[in-house]
Amino acid sequence: MPPMRPRPYRASLSSRFLSEQDRIFIADSLRAGWSRRKIAAELGRPASTISREVRRNSHPRSGDYRPYAAHDRALARLSRPKSGKIAQNPELRDYIQRRLEVRWSPEQIAHALKRDFPDRPEMRVVHETIYLALYVQGRGELRRELHKALRTGRARRKTRKQAQARQPRYRDPMVMISDRPAEVDERAVPGHWEGDLIIGKSSGSAIATLVERTTRFTMLVHLPGDHGAVSVGAALAQSIQRLPTHLRRSLTWDQGSEMGKHRAFTMATDMPVYFCDPASPWQRGSNENTNGLLRQYFPKGTDLSKHSAETLELVAHELNTRPRKTLNWDTPAMRLVELLAASGS
Repeated sequence: MPPMRPRPYRASLSSRFLSEQDRIFIADSLRAGWSRRKIAAELGRPASTISREVRRNSHPRSGDYRPYAAHDRALARLSRPKSGKIAQNPELRDYIQRRLEVRWSPEQIAHALKRDFPDRPEMRVVHETIYLALYVQGRGELRRELHKALRTGRARRKTRKQAQARQPRYRDPMVMISDRPAEVDERAVPGHWEGDLIIGKSSGSAIATLVERTTRFTMLVHLPGDHGAVSVGAALAQSIQRLPTHLRRSLTWDQGSEMGKHRAFTMATDMPVYFCDPASPWQRGSNENTNGLLRQYFPKGTDLSKHSAETLELVAHELNTRPRKTLNWDTPAMRLVELLAASGS
């Protein structure tokens, strides 16, 4: 018989566990010959979740994946509610409650337990256990009003995004600035660049800026259309490819959406891209300083699309022929010429 077409998928009610409907969808998809990766993409789950589900909950003898039996096996494996350690030990409960009443933190209490009862493991809990006793519904372990003695005063955990709602910043994994080679920080080796966008009026226009860390040489990249990931990636690659190979070592950028095609940029230029931590502009200090200088030419709140590529070249030339104190009053252009002459380029 021809392969069965999977039934229409209905979302799971839980972000943590697969529902019975999820498992029916998995079974139908497996019969249709779908790969585990394709099933995972359809369900919005990691591929490892689907592989683990099929491995754990298939029939032990035949190896067939039967959704209703698989669901029963998964439910049987779930932990059952039971009394916590604090509820089972009145002495421990009273010790914790007395200190919460005088506004000790759970972490302080946990360390005091280690000190006061070094030979009694039944009187030991970690601070997370104390928090759970205060927060978990139906706890009955510590008096409810004691949460008011916590510094936050909250009666429950601060909500977080559901597991399925947490998405990576880009489709391709980022390499963070903490993994950048030490030679970049020392500025001893040329060819490491910092980049960013300066944005125009109502975020409708932009100019990409590139600054070489050793010489402070600046390149301005014309973005005549839009400043989305595809346009920015292509324009940056075109500008970088004009440089000799030894001046194309790395690029450091922030986590803006315009660098969403960073993998394609790296493949085109053979330059790895390192990403700064969120809200950390000082990690691109040279670029931030240059962007401040550029606001003399491109004031905030103006339309940047009216500036031609020739205008950007003239502005970059003015910056690159201006003496810099940090370069011992040399200009970025002078330092770049020295590097090119030394390498014979």
